[in-house]
Amino acid sequence: MNLTEYLFYAVTVIVMIATPGPVMLLVASAGLKGGYKKALETIIGTNLASLVLIFLSILILKGVFKLDSTSFNLVKILGCLYIAYIGIQILREAFDHNQTLATVSATAGGFKQGFLVAISNPKDIIFFASFFPQFIHVLPDLNQSLGLLTATWVVLDFATLSLVYLVFNRLAQSKIYHTLLAGCGLILIAVALYGIYSTLLG
Repeated sequence: MNLTEYLFYAVTVIVMIATPGPVMLLVASAGLKGGYKKALETIIGTNLASLVLIFLSILILKGVFKLDSTSFNLVKILGCLYIAYIGIQILREAFDHNQTLATVSATAGGFKQGFLVAISNPKDIIFFASFFPQFIHVLPDLNQSLGLLTATWVVLDFATLSLVYLVFNRLAQSKIYHTLLAGCGLILIAVALYGIYSTLLG
């Protein structure tokens, strides 16, 4: 086993998941609004989406599936538009000060929304299409390597996003709750706009 390569992969996964982006911000806002149950549902949805992207990456690696650059860019743009929509919905609720943690609607978060945001997240798509294949030789056998990398992703994804929830949950009852929620929404919109901009210029 190439331990150095494997550890580098693990660190990269943690950094990518913990870096502010659509998935992390959705989990954070879900936790702020619905507690750990809503955050966990969201995490399960994002995790399943990651497994789908990993599976597609494996199909591409094995030459079973091909995706041309135009289709790839179209998927990225559609994903950005959906992420922007989620950001706008979160922002609208953040500025509705008549809502409380007990009455706020479940616009952000949940299994379905977690899955859709993660499956359409340009950052994840690019990671699994171009970066993930660089680590397929951590073990001599390709299938064993892919199994190890996939299992590692699942464990680190759950652990990192759960930690994100715990950090944000400590702030959920504070006076800056609406500000935090608005921040999540604004960053999601900014990420989406940047993704569209970079895709069109790329």
